[in-house]
Amino acid sequence: MSLLVLYLLLFANSSNGSPSPNRKSRTSSVFSLFNLREKSRFWSETVLRTGFDDLESTKPGSADILNYTKAGNIGSFLNLLEVDAMYLPVPVNFIFIGFEGKGNKEFKLNADELERWFTKIDHIFEHTRIPKIGETLTPFYKISVDQGHNTHMPLVSHINYNFSVHAIELDEKVTSIFENAISMLGRKDDISSSRNGEKGIWQVDVDMISFLFTSLVEYLKLEDAYNVFILNPKRDIKMGTYGYRRGLSSSEIKFLHENKALQTKILHSGNVPDSVLDLNNIKRPLYEKHPMAKFSWTIADETDTIDWYNRCFDALKNVEKLYQGKDIADVIQTKILKILNSQNDDMKLLVETALKSGNFDGFHADCLTDTWIGNQRWAFVDLTAGGPFSWGPSVGGEGVRTDRSLPNVGKTIGAVTEISEDEAEDRLQEAIQEKFSVFGDSDHHAIDILLAEIDVYELFAFKHCKGRRVKLALCEELDERMQDLKGELQSYEGEQYEEQHKRKAIEALKRMEDWNLFSDTHEDAQNYTVARDIFLSHLGETLWSSLRHIISPSLADGAFHYYEKIFFQLFFVTQEKVRHIKKLPVDLKSLTDGLSSLVLPSQKAQFSTELLPLSEDPALAMAFSVARRAAAVPLLLVNGTYRKTVRTYLDSAILQHQIQKLKEHASLKGSHASGRSTLEVPIFWFIHSDALLIDKHYQAKALSDMVIVAQSEPSSWESHLQCNGEALLWDLRRPTKAALAAVAEHIAGLLPLHLVYNEAHETAIEDWIWSAGCNPFSITSQGWKISQFQNDTIARSYVITTLEESIQLVNSAIHRLVMEETSKQTFKVFKAHESELLNKHRYVVSIWRRISNIMGELRYTDALRQLHTLEDATKSFSDYVNTTIASLHPIHCTMQRKVEVELDMTTIPAFMVVALALWFLLKRRKPKPKIN
Repeated sequence: MSLLVLYLLLFANSSNGSPSPNRKSRTSSVFSLFNLREKSRFWSETVLRTGFDDLESTKPGSADILNYTKAGNIGSFLNLLEVDAMYLPVPVNFIFIGFEGKGNKEFKLNADELERWFTKIDHIFEHTRIPKIGETLTPFYKISVDQGHNTHMPLVSHINYNFSVHAIELDEKVTSIFENAISMLGRKDDISSSRNGEKGIWQVDVDMISFLFTSLVEYLKLEDAYNVFILNPKRDIKMGTYGYRRGLSSSEIKFLHENKALQTKILHSGNVPDSVLDLNNIKRPLYEKHPMAKFSWTIADETDTIDWYNRCFDALKNVEKLYQGKDIADVIQTKILKILNSQNDDMKLLVETALKSGNFDGFHADCLTDTWIGNQRWAFVDLTAGGPFSWGPSVGGEGVRTDRSLPNVGKTIGAVTEISEDEAEDRLQEAIQEKFSVFGDSDHHAIDILLAEIDVYELFAFKHCKGRRVKLALCEELDERMQDLKGELQSYEGEQYEEQHKRKAIEALKRMEDWNLFSDTHEDAQNYTVARDIFLSHLGETLWSSLRHIISPSLADGAFHYYEKIFFQLFFVTQEKVRHIKKLPVDLKSLTDGLSSLVLPSQKAQFSTELLPLSEDPALAMAFSVARRAAAVPLLLVNGTYRKTVRTYLDSAILQHQIQKLKEHASLKGSHASGRSTLEVPIFWFIHSDALLIDKHYQAKALSDMVIVAQSEPSSWESHLQCNGEALLWDLRRPTKAALAAVAEHIAGLLPLHLVYNEAHETAIEDWIWSAGCNPFSITSQGWKISQFQNDTIARSYVITTLEESIQLVNSAIHRLVMEETSKQTFKVFKAHESELLNKHRYVVSIWRRISNIMGELRYTDALRQLHTLEDATKSFSDYVNTTIASLHPIHCTMQRKVEVELDMTTIPAFMVVALALWFLLKRRKPKPKIN
């Protein structure tokens, strides 16, 4: 059997593609990676066969030539189809704490109902890109996206994420640790109300509780996956509603500001341990390898977590001793000292500056939240916490966080199961009165009264009896009454009753036969109430949004390539000349540390700084003056107050155009060095005395070839965003957070966490739930520390760009093969190229496969090492396709000359006439004699 036949046998059945909804539907090849949508698995060894090396090509025969010509084109002959989708595996753990029946409202989450709802989550979706965001916000602060913008890359990518969800339920000892931690690490948000009996709102120290999440992930060895914790702890009786915060509350900052003695005491205090919650490095792996399946469920018992529990219990006892007997000043002092001795450079810089200067104007409290994105590969949502919390645009906007954005056990499951016996009787009486009030004084037949009574009991039982852990005594009484009603309905079968009454009784009996509202059923097999289904569906939607916003977020439109070195060029533009760069009102160390955090471990960061005073550079001063504009911005504040302000801002498009025109700064355009070794990132940092923004609303903006940052003097600028009913204040003196977000967008396409591409709207939509954590892309914290989620997104952006370009180039080459027709004359020449052509194609696919496997293990550094090899292999395949097609063209152009003569009855006489005419014309004539 020939090589061709074996090749067709191996690949013929692997072309079950699934075209993207945003692209034309077409048959996909096996290289749709790997399209295993039905099995919900990632590719295995049987998907792509690599056993071609041991095959020997035989001498082509007539059958090969026949198959070649019948194929019609070279692409069909080789069974090479364009790649429609490539699937990248993404392992995710959803870790449930407090759902074993010992948490809030004693709610128990069963594996079967969890799978029933969570398998409905779309676990496969495309990587998406968001077009260029408009320069200004609309009057109602809705993000404006340029839908007509010519995109550099497809908005709906060939790359698909294939999420494998592993649900883990932890035991009640883990729940108790988090309940104790929330109680011990919680303190009142408003310290001025500490003397009265009101519970008020409490804040939980998120820095301290983060140690528990990090240690639990390390203990169970879950670092090879993304972990989302869902908490359902019991609420502490002494606490009211609570949330999580990093740092101090507004009342604590005010107390510290007014207490000069406390400030002095802190500045002269010694060091304290970084954290009393530092735990020993203990590990007990929950699994050897992540179960790469669509959905899997694991229940961790006490033996899996007992060591972690014991160490955490002892550590929390130390915390209790640390805070025991301390007043408000001592607690604040301990907290400040921990910040000063921690590795949190962003918060440390803020506190140090405020203490040394005595100026607390720019020291603002972070928001209280019930969601948080950690610095490692974990995030959590606490369903028991609740303010109610809200954040997002102050007025208008979409997808804002409200008190109904997250599922609530108390308001759904608790509302059903918490009703008491007295409340049940009252509600039953109300239902009876409401039902029978329509009867009035008119006469009604007994059957109608019976049916009305049955309706009341049915509705009441469905709401308050079905699915309860502890059965109400009233439900048992109703069950007995229902049996009596059945007997009365059966008595209507006698002949003395009218036919219509008999029919009503029979229909009612049939309906009652299907009921199971009062009988005892095993908890695992019980019918689920509407409340549980509503809760689970809402929970599923929340967890799905975590996949879209923090694990695999949409990126900005653009091709973001991997460079071995990133060269940050910092140009500080000041109004007047500054003698030395250290005299600038900028903390260069924290800035360079923040920029270095955007660089991956396999990359190197370099920095250069330069002062550009406008007073000594007329050309740059002119560019600044041309780009500086003013606008009247109408504001509707959180409290409903209308205000019109005049804002001075830099028009980013004009400024970019002006800088590009300056010949003196031609080297500042961020041009790439030769090859892919170095990426130059010019950052223009404008320092101005008066309030100055970028495009009316921003502190920093990422452009195609530069980043623009504006720094000015106001320390408490009221932004267009709010959190929990209070306007978010920006310190315009420290635009480091905004600058890092803009640089991340410039080099890798990262966007704020609330933005995601929506295929239904074909544009970006907003969802502010996961705009949390102390990272540059969150609005609820002043922190700017890059999370491991964002580091992975940066690396994934580089990989996806290279994969996307590789797919496009391979598809283009295959398209050229499809357009190349086959013929007998080109067969021999093509056979000389066939083997090498297939080898080069298989090599590209093998690299795709290798990268996919590596990324499924979250080894992004190893995946980045494959990118240069993939680029070279893809280019080699494309070039060889061009070479193969070029070698076939001379044969197509060769003309085979052949004269075909048609013979009939007139052919011979015509030949004779032509021959006779030629004989007379060409016959030799006798020479005439010459006569002088």
